[in-house]
Amino acid sequence: MVVGEMIEERDLVIIGGGPGGYTAAIRAAQLGLNVTLIEEHQLGGICLNRGCIPSKIWAYSARKKSELPHMEELGFKIDEPQLNLSQLLNYKDKITSQLRKGVEALCSGNQVEVIQGKATFTSENKIGVENGHQFDIYQFRKAIIATGSTAILPGELSQLKERVILSDELYRLGDLPERLVVYGSDELAFEVASSYSTFGSKVTLVLPESTGLDPSIEKELLRVFKKKKVKVIKGASDLTVSEGELDVQVKLVDEKGKEHSIEADYLYTSGVRQPNVKDLGIARFGVEQSESGHVIVNKLAETTNPNIYAVGDVTADGPSLAIKAIKQAKVAAEAIAGGHPEVDLTFLPKIIHTTPPVASVGLTETEAKEEAVDYQVGEFSLSGNGYAMLSGQKEGLVKVLSDPNTDIMLGIHMIGAGAIELSSTFVQLLEMAAKVEDLTFPNYAHPSMNEGLLEAVEAISNQAIHQAPPRQKVKA
Repeated sequence: MVVGEMIEERDLVIIGGGPGGYTAAIRAAQLGLNVTLIEEHQLGGICLNRGCIPSKIWAYSARKKSELPHMEELGFKIDEPQLNLSQLLNYKDKITSQLRKGVEALCSGNQVEVIQGKATFTSENKIGVENGHQFDIYQFRKAIIATGSTAILPGELSQLKERVILSDELYRLGDLPERLVVYGSDELAFEVASSYSTFGSKVTLVLPESTGLDPSIEKELLRVFKKKKVKVIKGASDLTVSEGELDVQVKLVDEKGKEHSIEADYLYTSGVRQPNVKDLGIARFGVEQSESGHVIVNKLAETTNPNIYAVGDVTADGPSLAIKAIKQAKVAAEAIAGGHPEVDLTFLPKIIHTTPPVASVGLTETEAKEEAVDYQVGEFSLSGNGYAMLSGQKEGLVKVLSDPNTDIMLGIHMIGAGAIELSSTFVQLLEMAAKVEDLTFPNYAHPSMNEGLLEAVEAISNQAIHQAPPRQKVKA
């Protein structure tokens, strides 16, 4: 190893080039800061190269396949489609490469210095970067940790390597599994179950814990899975897994005490995400961490060391989502540049790219009951929506919760086509503390999926136009 003779000075050094890292770098550069971005592997991080983007390519492909029967109803004769997994893998590589080049071009266009290497804090204001035999030291005024996290197999599965796989291995398989067990109650587990069942795999979805979804949304999602012939096992416990040469054997007990024994080609799990901070050396320089190793930050994404910030999966607040990393990144860059921003994750949308997709923002009915919050509910089935019917996407519903005393919206949840695109509207309405009248007053395009939101709000007072009136109880 050769140690650089000169220490180079920078306004801002960012470690990690994923969504949080490169977003912070570009925003800081836009605000006039001298920025150095250090990435050990590829720009875009796990999200772009091995996580978010590949999984959404699979979800998009599955959704297009699910639309083919309706295309025939519209008059287009289509032969039975066959998935060419090799071609899908090539498409994934092409898209991730294009997106990565786009990030590289944006960094270059904003004059962000990008350095490849492994970074370590050598003092409170210095970072060393190792790349092969080269070792350079950068002195910074401020630094941002954006090193993300790594998924590992949970304790009971950690010794199994061949037939128990994480998303990184799943989206590189050369053959479509005939039988797949999906173990998990998280968003990615649902997406895997949805995509692979659509492709033709025989999928068993094992839910070890609550999904966290509103009960109406969960019920509809599980109904759709049943229609796709996905076997769902709820409240799984006493899990034991053993690997054979060509398969995996799974034994468990469901919430009713019934024992299950399942054979499959693979068992997929999203795993447990661990923050990538072990080799940074931050503990020596006043950066407080949680018991799990996540970095403690405030509303500015600032750590307990005022010169060091942290964003994304490495932070202790909120779930491991790119949208959280992007928001924290912008706030950190703006705060370092002298602004007065703030991170508020109250209305972070929960998005699931199943077919149909799910978007959930704000209080669920379960949470409202647990927190003893007064609420009223409006619910509208998309089977009554004109555009959903004509587009062959009538599965799903919209559900809203509002405060009966103030009429302020508390939560908006949707499963159905267009849910992801509408999620930003849900967030804006809740952020602005919109009232029922704020949703019923505007004009809605017709026909459109947007009308589902309007009619869900109108259903609070039993005034949804395209919904049958509630049955009246008649006394004898």
